[in-house]
Amino acid sequence: MHQATTTTGGPALSTQSRLGRRLIQLYVGLALYGASSALLVEAGLGLEPWGVLHQGLAGLTDLSIGVVSIIVGAAVLLLWIPLRQRPGLGTVSNVFVVGIAMDATLAAVPEVRGLAVRIPLLVAGIVLNGVATGLYIAADFGPGPRDGLMTGLHRRTGRSIRLMRTAVEVAVVVTGFVLGGTIGVGTVLYAVSIGPLAQLFLRVFAVLPASDGSTVVATGQPQGAILRP
Repeated sequence: MHQATTTTGGPALSTQSRLGRRLIQLYVGLALYGASSALLVEAGLGLEPWGVLHQGLAGLTDLSIGVVSIIVGAAVLLLWIPLRQRPGLGTVSNVFVVGIAMDATLAAVPEVRGLAVRIPLLVAGIVLNGVATGLYIAADFGPGPRDGLMTGLHRRTGRSIRLMRTAVEVAVVVTGFVLGGTIGVGTVLYAVSIGPLAQLFLRVFAVLPASDGSTVVATGQPQGAILRP
């Protein structure tokens, strides 16, 4: 069995193959993230922190929650400028793909009633969110705008990422709740489970090792840079 690395074309094809997989992971992950957020909305038992804000603003402005997600993502991305953050392909794609996928899923999924359906929908949304996070983070095309905000604040202030994330998300949840966003058991369940789920699926979807033995995965400490698109 001959190795492609013995020719000049072998390594290039291998690199292209890995790049192709990473691109697929990126866009499938972002689309699934939007779909999972929509499932949490349909369950009506509590949203993830930024989802609470998006839902509150959607009710206030009469825009769809997906459109609000896009607007908020773009606004957060502007905050990267004074923080001297550089967006990647994944960062820019995140702004649009998640919101579009969210609205598409909400249009396709019928309204549900009764806890017998809403609870499984909530669990499915959280697990799918973990899968989606592992996919797009392992693709390594840059963090989402909201994650970049937190890591940027960490670098500029010297405070821990955990502190920056907590401060930002508490402010986001409180603001969203005041505006009418949904907080509930789903919000708590999401908070305690998304970290372990994301770490699990980040390992599952790590890009296969290159011919030199290296592995293409997200750089840095994943727990400090994931969990929000």
